[in-house]
Amino acid sequence: MTIKLSESQKKAAITGPDSVASTMQQILKRENKLGRSQEHFWVVGLNNANKILFIELIGLGRQNRVTANPPDVFRMAIYKLALKVILVHNHPSGELHPSTADRALTDRIIKVGEIINIDVIDHLIITEKSHLSFADLGIIAELKASDTWRLIEKEELEMRRMKEEGAIKNAKKDARKEEKLEVAKKLKEGGMEELMIKKYTGLSVFAIKKL
Repeated sequence: MTIKLSESQKKAAITGPDSVASTMQQILKRENKLGRSQEHFWVVGLNNANKILFIELIGLGRQNRVTANPPDVFRMAIYKLALKVILVHNHPSGELHPSTADRALTDRIIKVGEIINIDVIDHLIITEKSHLSFADLGIIAELKASDTWRLIEKEELEMRRMKEEGAIKNAKKDARKEEKLEVAKKLKEGGMEELMIKKYTGLSVFAIKKL
């Protein structure tokens, strides 16, 4: 569900976690007390100038759990041509500590974003009065450096293999050519005619003349 933004929210650039949290807390407080007791998962899409393109609610769960799938996270971002996204979910309990599940989900979404060139720049946990930023804690940088959940396509693996085999093949070819040139040089110094050197080494007359 796409959240309706005020004119000021549309025009203002995101300057950091505090400004995102303030906007999301306003959105959370629009709901009644019962609604605020559930975990929500939002995606905030940004353009290159860090202005909000959209805020979409993609998950509404229980008091201590909400699910978010990568296709849902990136659906609106792809449609709106967002270059960056910020993940946001609330903890009705008031506890801001990120769980193991929070970290694993963030990691998975970051890696999917890498494939489709949409940068996940932060994940906020909010309550009605406070917030926690994964980026501020260094968690986003840590997860981006991790190979967990990183997908390597079959085609990419095949290209790597072919490139490595090609490099080895070229190295062997260069080595053989160097050996032939060395032999040709010695034969030429010994007075052998260029056509005979060509016959024995397989080198061109042009290459032999350059020796």
